[in-house]
Amino acid sequence: MEWREQSSVSCEEAYLEAQRWIEAVTKKKFGSNDFRSALENGVLLCDLINRIKPGIIKRVNRLPTPIAGLDNLNVFLKACGKLGLKEAQLFHPGDLQDLSTRVTVKDQETNRRLKNVLITIFWLGRRAECDCFYDGPYLNFKAFEGLLGTALYKVNLSG
Repeated sequence: MEWREQSSVSCEEAYLEAQRWIEAVTKKKFGSNDFRSALENGVLLCDLINRIKPGIIKRVNRLPTPIAGLDNLNVFLKACGKLGLKEAQLFHPGDLQDLSTRVTVKDQETNRRLKNVLITIFWLGRRAECDCFYDGPYLNFKAFEGLLGTALYKVNLSG
């Protein structure tokens, strides 16, 4: 998925809206103020998609291990595919890895990876809104314009 160049300010709105929506749907607070670390174990994301489509994920691994987190992220992404999201709309499980201890990784790379996560949340929000059985809180898509680019946003909402 491509997006236009944007300032961190325009993405900040998308981060805040994604967090608001995830907390509203799951009725759980981010355990951390850090977007990445709140989602890295996949538990909140699995809870989110189970609220959108109950039972789509049968088992969430709540063990506090990196392998459990990776398992949850893979199960979440597979469930997104079952809901109709395309591979290009999905982040990679490694996008939520903690890269802060890696000297060679620049902030730009961390930001790019988190934007991939935001893009998946955007498309999942779109899918939830189209589901006639989902009656939970909706994502404010306008908050993602700075991330996705106004043109992409308008083309996909009208198409």
